[in-house]
Amino acid sequence: MQIRDLPYPDPGDPDVRSGPRFLLWVGRNQLRGQLASLSWGLLHQCALAGLPPAVGLAVQAVVDRSGSRLAWSGGLIAVLGVLMAVGDTMLHRTAVTNWITAAARVQQLLARKTAELGSALTRRVAAGEVIAVSTADVEKIGWFVEALSRFAAAAATLVLICVGLLLYLPSLGILVAVSVPLLALAVLPLLPRATRRADLQREKAGKATELASDTVAGLRVLRGIGGEELFLGRYRRASQEVREAAVRSARMWSLISAIQVLLPGVLLISLVVYGAMLARDGRIEVGQLVTVYSAAALLLYPLRHVEEIAMAYSFSRPSAQRAVRVLSLHRTAQPSGNDAAPAADAAPTGDLYDPVTGLMAPAGLFTAVVCGDPDEAGRLAERLGGHARTDPDTDTAPDEDGRAAETEDGAPGSAGGDAAARTAPSVLLGGVPLDELTLDSARTSVLVQDKDPVLLSGTLRELLDVPSSGRVRTEEALAAAQCGDVLDSLAQASLTTDGDPMTTRITERGRSLSGGQRQRLALARSLVADPEALVLDEPTSAVDSHTEALVAAGIKALRQGRTTVAFASSPLLLDLADRVVLVHRGTVVAVGGHRELLRTDPRYRAVVTRETDDEIEALASCGTTGTIEEIEERA
Repeated sequence: MQIRDLPYPDPGDPDVRSGPRFLLWVGRNQLRGQLASLSWGLLHQCALAGLPPAVGLAVQAVVDRSGSRLAWSGGLIAVLGVLMAVGDTMLHRTAVTNWITAAARVQQLLARKTAELGSALTRRVAAGEVIAVSTADVEKIGWFVEALSRFAAAAATLVLICVGLLLYLPSLGILVAVSVPLLALAVLPLLPRATRRADLQREKAGKATELASDTVAGLRVLRGIGGEELFLGRYRRASQEVREAAVRSARMWSLISAIQVLLPGVLLISLVVYGAMLARDGRIEVGQLVTVYSAAALLLYPLRHVEEIAMAYSFSRPSAQRAVRVLSLHRTAQPSGNDAAPAADAAPTGDLYDPVTGLMAPAGLFTAVVCGDPDEAGRLAERLGGHARTDPDTDTAPDEDGRAAETEDGAPGSAGGDAAARTAPSVLLGGVPLDELTLDSARTSVLVQDKDPVLLSGTLRELLDVPSSGRVRTEEALAAAQCGDVLDSLAQASLTTDGDPMTTRITERGRSLSGGQRQRLALARSLVADPEALVLDEPTSAVDSHTEALVAAGIKALRQGRTTVAFASSPLLLDLADRVVLVHRGTVVAVGGHRELLRTDPRYRAVVTRETDDEIEALASCGTTGTIEEIEERA
């Protein structure tokens, strides 16, 4: 794989049993590039290892006053220099290619998993962790893959030089052969501690960055409440913690660097002293001493690759484990065994039914769902979109050794089979389970809009350019979502002469717009998509009551004959729904019209009218019909 061939047509099916297994899988899929890098590395290292004998021959030729041998040695050194230059150039080229292609493979896997999970991803894994995996962790994994082939070439060169010195001059070769393994392993005990300190520094830096981002995003609010100094003090403390962690990490790495300089220096000094004594006694020639010294000095270069691979593995292993935690997540429980049903290709139509709660959204109707718990509403909306979530108390991920982590009661769990077995039954659309649909069919069939939707940067035309059925025009969707004032403000900010709001650029996450404007534009985008079933989680929570009534009417009119589910507690929206469903503690407990449920169900009335616990008890003791004022009169 060359850089020009990226992206991969298929990045593959990763081994997510553990971090080390994932690293092995990535390296195995880079085998061709690894072999190419290894070949050029061997050429470079072997040419480098050939310099000491050539230099030794040249020195001995000068001592013996042999011009022919000196010329021959000079020619050999020139040839070795050319081979070193070619080998080093191609080694760098292939190694960097391995780095980039490995990082691209991991990024494609993460992008594919993000597209598969959608908004469910950030409900299971923190958004900051996903960003860290996609940036810094990907680079560390690529670093390990890139360093692996260079380490293999360096290890082969170390063995070759040590064996050569033992055969060439055993008296000094033994000293070198014994010292090299000690030099290679000297700093390994310090690497875990250095890695932990580096991870702590990165964690604190991430928290400080998150705090700074939150402060900048909420600067207008902070100025309104006079909280600028408070948050500035918090950032100062976080910044100082980052500085202290960085100093502690730098101290450890400086100690490792000092050891890497000190021990080879001790070896060279010992070699020179002992070799000079042997040369003085006439047991070796001066050229032999120069050869062995030059070879020992050149050993320091491949030795650095040994330290580098140890550092690369120490950093990449936790990075790979974090990547595994994301890549091991699944959209739903996947069927297993010979009885697994084949994935359906055609998007089904019909009623949307959740067997867990008993929620039924009849085809072609506008169904409003009332939940007393907003978190419960969010989880149910996620389920209706085909993202069945496992029990958060038992959902686990494999640890670094590939074993399933234990739950709080000591029972073993896993991110795969055990968690999948605990996943609730899939939501049905027209009698077809959503987890038996292909991802494209599931996305075409059911679209879920969160209560806090995200607007990507770009023009308004690009924002509304989404895959759609083609039945709903952009103008109709904007009108139904009551985006007239949004279009006016965008037209004023337009850089074109005609003031076209569709060409106005929207900043990242729509920060230039108010909360209500962002919510209505996101609603328009969902209406343009025109899915078979549209699930809206609090679609009018950020607008005033007048606009809310208009938006609710617009949704109902535009979605006429299409299945629409809206999670809401606003009477204005509930009164326009074809049917209203009350979900209490994860179960449907009442179905009917808004006005009917207000009269007959105290739990429904408590959620919609925000009644207190005392008023609910009064309703339960005095009857379930009538208003609060009527009940008080009876009492």
